[in-house]
Amino acid sequence: MKLKVAFVCVHNSCRSQIAEGWAKYLAPDLMKAYSAGTERYPEIKPKAIEVMKEIDIDINAQYPKLLSEIPKKVDILITMGCNVNCPTFPSRHRADWNLDDPSGKSIHEFRITRDKIKLRILDLIAQIESGEFG
Repeated sequence: MKLKVAFVCVHNSCRSQIAEGWAKYLAPDLMKAYSAGTERYPEIKPKAIEVMKEIDIDINAQYPKLLSEIPKKVDILITMGCNVNCPTFPSRHRADWNLDDPSGKSIHEFRITRDKIKLRILDLIAQIESGEFG
């Protein structure tokens, strides 16, 4: 059974979108990945789309969503480090990845964030496979 995993940020325009893309690419059989934000935002940051495309992961069809647009209960809730608070969003496990926001910075900073998120996703996969979230 796939675990439902939500990656949450304020705008759902960069880090949480990258995390959703990585999760769908690296662990489609282990998790059903979602991303959402606490505030409405018009689009995914173009540099986030660009750095994922560089590694052949297409997140262009993804779009910023609010928490109300994803399942009401997930197994794992991961915040990106943007002081976002989801007190009424039920989950069995929670974590904050405390990642710096590359928005407004160079493409290099977006690549660094992309690569850090990949490592976090790989660690999450290992935790799921070990039964830590069972």
